Amino acid sequence: MGHKQSKEEEMKRQARKSAGREDSLTSAERIRNHAYKQWGYSILSLARRGLKEPPKELWELTELEKLNLSLNCLRALPPALSILSNLVVLNLWGNQLTSLPPEIGQLRHLRVLFCYRNQLTEVPEELGNCTRLEVLSLANNEISGLPASCANLTCLRKLNLSHNKIVHIPGCVYTMKRLVFLHLACNRLECIAESIAALVELKILIVEGNEIHSLPKMICCLTRLELLNVDFNDIQNVPQEMHQLSRLEKLAYHPLDKGLHIMQNPLQKQIKEVLEGGLIALFNYLKSN
Repeated sequence: MGHKQSKEEEMKRQARKSAGREDSLTSAERIRNHAYKQWGYSILSLARRGLKEPPKELWELTELEKLNLSLNCLRALPPALSILSNLVVLNLWGNQLTSLPPEIGQLRHLRVLFCYRNQLTEVPEELGNCTRLEVLSLANNEISGLPASCANLTCLRKLNLSHNKIVHIPGCVYTMKRLVFLHLACNRLECIAESIAALVELKILIVEGNEIHSLPKMICCLTRLELLNVDFNDIQNVPQEMHQLSRLEKLAYHPLDKGLHIMQNPLQKQIKEVLEGGLIALFNYLKSN
């Protein structure tokens, strides 16, 4: 019993000592204590802290390369964001941001930017200066397009613009020739421009839940496509050249399945009947006509 009590006393003493050391630190040092190194990166997560604004001391941690501010209550970011010029990953999802500061364009090393599930209505022109971006998610916002400057994001590999208010695929998207993943589900799209043919690296294209009436002939140039989801649109027919999309191996039904998702459309009776034999039957039908 005595040994147990002495052990508890020692633990309490160490806790008081640790608290004393913490009290003697500056605010910036306290935040820095939560940062850690992983795979050579300096990382700090302040997720789920109920933050209404970033702590001012954050801007003293200029060495940070990965910063997670997700799932807070942030409404805006200050111009001081530009001070964190070494950032490679910036995670802002699940806040209440209505805009991004122009200074975000000064984060020239940024490769990953998550801003989904906010209240953004537009994207600053300066984002186009982040030319090293490889992954950009602006899903679940209120944006209707992207600035023309985003044509400079030629390193982008994954772009998620789903669940917004986009009527036309922004022209700058067609210049992002390294894209392998493009997600535009649940917008207000009525068509896909023939310019889609420029995205020759695309493997995944998701445009379900829009108002698309037909698929352009040039979509058949995307011969690397492994997943094409056009469910829940207004498509009645398919281009004859669609049989060129040989990497679409099957008709797909589960959202995560690769293949062609098309059955949830008002397809012509003849096309629907052919599709009862599967995707190979459709491709053979298109080849013979």
